[in-house]
Amino acid sequence: MQKAFQFWGEGQTAEAANLFERISAAEADNWLPAYYASQVNTVTSFGMQDKEKLTQQLEKAQELLDLAKAISPDNPEIIVQQALIHTAWVAYDGATYGMTLSGKVTALYQKALQLAPDNPRVVFSKAEWDMGSARYFGQDTAPYCKDVERALELFANFKPESPFHPNWGKERAEEIVKSCKQE
Repeated sequence: MQKAFQFWGEGQTAEAANLFERISAAEADNWLPAYYASQVNTVTSFGMQDKEKLTQQLEKAQELLDLAKAISPDNPEIIVQQALIHTAWVAYDGATYGMTLSGKVTALYQKALQLAPDNPRVVFSKAEWDMGSARYFGQDTAPYCKDVERALELFANFKPESPFHPNWGKERAEEIVKSCKQE
């Protein structure tokens, strides 16, 4: 797993995703490698303009996330990752995918929040989604800044179960809080 994280940190996303996927196949009872393989595929899809490549990337992300879900159902980290896959589609083409996926994303964040109200990634990801939705509809994003600030407080006290459990999001939340204060 450390080697896969190293690849990812070095920007070698294909190598990272492939290694996470191989680890997932070898450790069929561990949700983390499939989760990370899905996450790498999802994160690298944001900003893609080629629909064929995007479709391949997000279908692969979904396939891997389905493996993680089968191992660990009702896992808030996996639920957030599912919301991110849908968000990647909405970000690619909001007019096409927004109507069918926005409600699903909102429902996923509500479910994750019910399961883990103090998980910083759940609180932060939901707030970021809410901010994006508000921006899209020309509404004020300020009310969601408080949620991002709350997520930062949660990040400060969050201890992952292991060195490999999800621990991402703090830096992005810090960036968003800064932009909130500038608005």
